[in-house]
Amino acid sequence: MPRESDFQAVFAQLKALLEPYAPRLEVKADAPGNYVLYTHHKRPDGYPFAFGSVQLKKSYVSYHLMPVYNHPELLEGISPALRQRMQGKSCFNFKAADPALLEELSELTRRGFERFRATGWVS
Repeated sequence: MPRESDFQAVFAQLKALLEPYAPRLEVKADAPGNYVLYTHHKRPDGYPFAFGSVQLKKSYVSYHLMPVYNHPELLEGISPALRQRMQGKSCFNFKAADPALLEELSELTRRGFERFRATGWVS
């Protein structure tokens, strides 16, 4: 079983995938084990759109990427290994960092950001 320090390292690597987008988004939380980004664009109910988050859980680290929830076609062509990490429609769980999967997730995050930008949800 991985140690908590292993999960903290995974958390740091996943957080690093979201941080480049923070200047164009709103950081709702930046605390140990919890990093959350929202758009400035409001949904019809008045709340902002969530973009992504990383959360340190007891037995894994979760990476939420909301563009794939709003635009599931972004998931077309992802590797079976990354798809296997999916929990629900927009969450990826990790117990260890896999460089190839992190690179693929980084690219998926970039495409998700671009899709949100194209829809006007990110300026």
